[in-house]
Amino acid sequence: MRTTIRDMLRMKEAGERIAVLTSYDYPSARLAERAGVRVLLVGDSLGEVVQGHDSTLAVTLDDMVRHAAAVVRGSEQALVICDLPFLTYATIEDAVFAARRVMQEAGVHAVKLEGGAPVVPVVRHLVERGVPVVGHLGYTPQSKHQVGIRVQAKEAASAKRLIEDALALEAAGAFAIVLELVPAPLARAVSERLHIPTIGIGAGIGCDGQVQVWHDIIGLCDKSPRHAKRFGEIGAAIEQAIAAYVAEVQAGTFPTDAQSSKMDEEQLALALGQRA
Repeated sequence: MRTTIRDMLRMKEAGERIAVLTSYDYPSARLAERAGVRVLLVGDSLGEVVQGHDSTLAVTLDDMVRHAAAVVRGSEQALVICDLPFLTYATIEDAVFAARRVMQEAGVHAVKLEGGAPVVPVVRHLVERGVPVVGHLGYTPQSKHQVGIRVQAKEAASAKRLIEDALALEAAGAFAIVLELVPAPLARAVSERLHIPTIGIGAGIGCDGQVQVWHDIIGLCDKSPRHAKRFGEIGAAIEQAIAAYVAEVQAGTFPTDAQSSKMDEEQLALALGQRA
């Protein structure tokens, strides 16, 4: 059985921490789920860690549908959430179109969108029409060029506004909120005020759960952000494996007979015209 929204709400009530991880393809979804991840986020961060862009802004709705569909196919028990990319929810009509595509074509179970008060009407409209929604406050990557990559809501006025936005998103029907690059004390205070789970990234231990980018935690990128922890160095292991492959090809030691396909010698001789 897949993890559900009700499961996430029960986890918050029970004080059970929620581990969320990004996923962008079939194998990453399978591995993450086998490792115990119950919630997968198909993040528009794929623009940076998969496509090589310097921001998420280049990611299209087609990109999200394609990657999300692969993640859904690779998972059996995880709740799959999909980011709506830049400017695909600028209007309620845009948001409905985007949500329809990722839910119908990719088969995801919920969508995530960035922003506070301006997106509350969009969230409410989607929820009223059966679309589960996750909010995203604090540093919002789609606004990178406006706000810069830095901790948000450090001053009293902006912190108060973030709390108000979180409460408004909850009232509009969001079932969870991502808090990114928010001061830890503020993130804890928000988490204590909400009945829905908060999922932190660079927001301290006081959130109800955490989300990290796949490439950051397993070492598939050259440099990870400060808020990420590298739990493995898979990138180095991959590089070593590929280097060994290259060396064996160049040395003529790969493939061996064990990796080579066989053919009956008589059939080969016939094919070469050496026997009647």
